Amino acid sequence: MLLGVNHKTAPVEIRERLAFSNDPGVPYRELKAIPGCEEFTFLSTCNRVEVLFVSSKGDETERKVRDFLFAGSMSYDEAGKYVYLYKGEEAIQHLFRVGASLDSMVVGEPQILGQLKDAYRTSSDQSCTGVILNRLLHKAFSVAKRVRTETAIGSSAVSISYAAVELAKKIFGNLKGKRAMLAGAGEMAELAAQHLLNQGIAEVVVANRTFERAVNLARCFNGKPLAFEELVPELAHVDILISSTGAPDLILHKEDVKPIMKKRRNRPLFLIDIAVPRDLDSKLNDLDNVYLYGIDDLNNVIDINKSERDKEAVRAERIVTEEVLKFMLWLGSMEVTPTIVALREQAQEICRDEISRTLANCKDLSPKDQKSIEKMASAISNKLMHHPILFLKGEDAPEDQRRKLAIFRKMFSLDSVSRQDNGESD
Repeated sequence: MLLGVNHKTAPVEIRERLAFSNDPGVPYRELKAIPGCEEFTFLSTCNRVEVLFVSSKGDETERKVRDFLFAGSMSYDEAGKYVYLYKGEEAIQHLFRVGASLDSMVVGEPQILGQLKDAYRTSSDQSCTGVILNRLLHKAFSVAKRVRTETAIGSSAVSISYAAVELAKKIFGNLKGKRAMLAGAGEMAELAAQHLLNQGIAEVVVANRTFERAVNLARCFNGKPLAFEELVPELAHVDILISSTGAPDLILHKEDVKPIMKKRRNRPLFLIDIAVPRDLDSKLNDLDNVYLYGIDDLNNVIDINKSERDKEAVRAERIVTEEVLKFMLWLGSMEVTPTIVALREQAQEICRDEISRTLANCKDLSPKDQKSIEKMASAISNKLMHHPILFLKGEDAPEDQRRKLAIFRKMFSLDSVSRQDNGESD
């Protein structure tokens, strides 16, 4: 099961209420204490908070996990307006899409895979994962690698914010070492900050009328928050300003920037206005070394790229669907009957190999003697398997049965997983 909230289901003011302790061990201790939460991993980013868990108690565990997420900040029913819950195949598909950045605010961005790997590493270190989630998370990593390798999902700008950063790259050639300021701390600013970091920007500064919002967004990107009154003076020290406030009037005029350019010694200043109505005075373009772009300029970039990105997204979704089906087959093999079949097939293969080696060195044996050796090997194999199979067929509670199957399959190496399949090469 997978329970969570993200940028699509909950606005930032709701996501801010899902704040967890600075002690990274606290969420894991709380989740471990939930009855029926047998395996789990916990992912918390600026844009999503999700708990992926294995449980034999279903609804009871889900209710406790939801209570954990909201920690009393709202009722169970109210929280239901913002959370999503996926079970079985749907949970697997959602995880694969998250890892492949198909569910991200910025489709194709690479950060989410690293965040997912960090979440898994912490869960594993805290002994919170087991045979199912270990396999599932490794598979999610390899699916993400396939999507990155086989598609160009992240190469085309299809959002206003992405197009803004692409234009900045054209002006400066390279954004490494540059400083950027965001005016506003809404969704557009979040997207822009994400894209800027992808391009190696040195620092992101956030100015917002509500200072707390500036602090929260800056924290997500290791940036610096500013009071809105500091916006104009700070222009002396940044290379890029991306403005996306909800102000009814202009927030920056030509007269504000003109003296700043003298302090900058005419070092280029790139201004991107993605607000509606506009934030920045169109006369700013009259100043030397000031480059002002608006939404209309950016839409031209987006229209060209959207059709390309849509084609890549179809290919990426096909890869996810294919890998979900593969994992469901493996999950089905965790049942008793497929495990017994796999054990018998393995034993027969070992018998065939060993008989073949033995008979190759016994050229003088008659066909009758060879048949006797084959029967003896088969009889030994069947007797050796008898008690392990009875052990497997024994009745246990669902969670005990799953653990027993996991240990049994590991003991007899019934799941041969390549390094690439495990994601270790990623």
